[in-house]
Amino acid sequence: MQIVSRTAAGSVAALALAALIQPSLASAQVTPAQGYTPPDDTPSVRVGVTLFADYTVQTDPKGTDLDGNTFTPNAFNIARGYINVTGQVSHIVAFRITPDIVRDTTAGSSTNGSLIYRMKYAYAQFNLDDWMTRGSWVRLGSQQTPWVDFIDNVYRYRFQGTTFEDREAFLSSADIGASFHYNFKNNYGDLHTGFYNGDNYNRAEANDQKAWMTRATVRPLPMHPLLRGLRVTGFYNLDAYVKDGEKRRGILGLTYEHPYANAGFNYLSLTDQTRAVAPRLDGSGFSVWATPKTPKGYGWEGLLRFDHLDQEQSTTTVHGERNRTIAGVAYWFPRQGAVSSALLLDFENVDNKDYAPVRADERRWALHLLVNF
Repeated sequence: MQIVSRTAAGSVAALALAALIQPSLASAQVTPAQGYTPPDDTPSVRVGVTLFADYTVQTDPKGTDLDGNTFTPNAFNIARGYINVTGQVSHIVAFRITPDIVRDTTAGSSTNGSLIYRMKYAYAQFNLDDWMTRGSWVRLGSQQTPWVDFIDNVYRYRFQGTTFEDREAFLSSADIGASFHYNFKNNYGDLHTGFYNGDNYNRAEANDQKAWMTRATVRPLPMHPLLRGLRVTGFYNLDAYVKDGEKRRGILGLTYEHPYANAGFNYLSLTDQTRAVAPRLDGSGFSVWATPKTPKGYGWEGLLRFDHLDQEQSTTTVHGERNRTIAGVAYWFPRQGAVSSALLLDFENVDNKDYAPVRADERRWALHLLVNF
């Protein structure tokens, strides 16, 4: 009887051990659900280049050399020479380092007249895809600002010249700060907001005033075959030159993207008060543009743009007015992997009225080159 009891006890123990081991073996054999792709945590570094070059002939205003001879200014130029270093530490942590070129105009400098490098983008990005919609993130460092980064990606002709608010020096394409980006579900739009120094990436912070920039974009009909490319955007920049010295910009924009054309319209309202005792100067303006193209993604493409600015002048009660007209034709070469390149022949006409000090009207022809990868 004792021997039978021990045998029964051993069987019970064996069954219990098997019960404990079996789930572990079964779980070890479970494969991920079909279609599941685990996040890629492989560290990586990628290097790219952005080049803007041009040959420009300025027919107005004329130039004068050291002997007093009048000439038509013309020059070969390098407007941008980026080396983009991007990568990821994991699927959560990414980064970008991008030096920019600028011509040194410092009097007495040994590099006066030379093209020198300065840092433009240098930020870490923390991806929030594990907790929010894909494409949501937080950035820290010198980074893109919400409006200029958005409109440049739709306009695509920054290599001809910057967009309206950037060209008039009301906004910069980059600044140092912290920002948050969120993608709405089902491609209904996105939100980009953050706090920045407000003095742009090329200047040190001058005081304790910070700029709060927010852009919200809505795509009303993301599933409509013709209207899914329509987006409505609002942007606001609340900043100050000094305490109680206002620096505000508000933009309402409408953009449309289609295989046969991209187009946009944006209205700008602004306020500038450089010191608390200085007069508050208001201004407004708009930019409208279109780029008719072929649906192939390469080939011939047109560029039509008109900018209008009306701005109070600090020395008079008159408003200064500027009208800019740009017209051009581009050829986009077939893409080779991630490489895009284009040539653009364009004419730019700028009429200035009632500015103090007086600004001459401008007329120029140019051949622009883009290489990007």
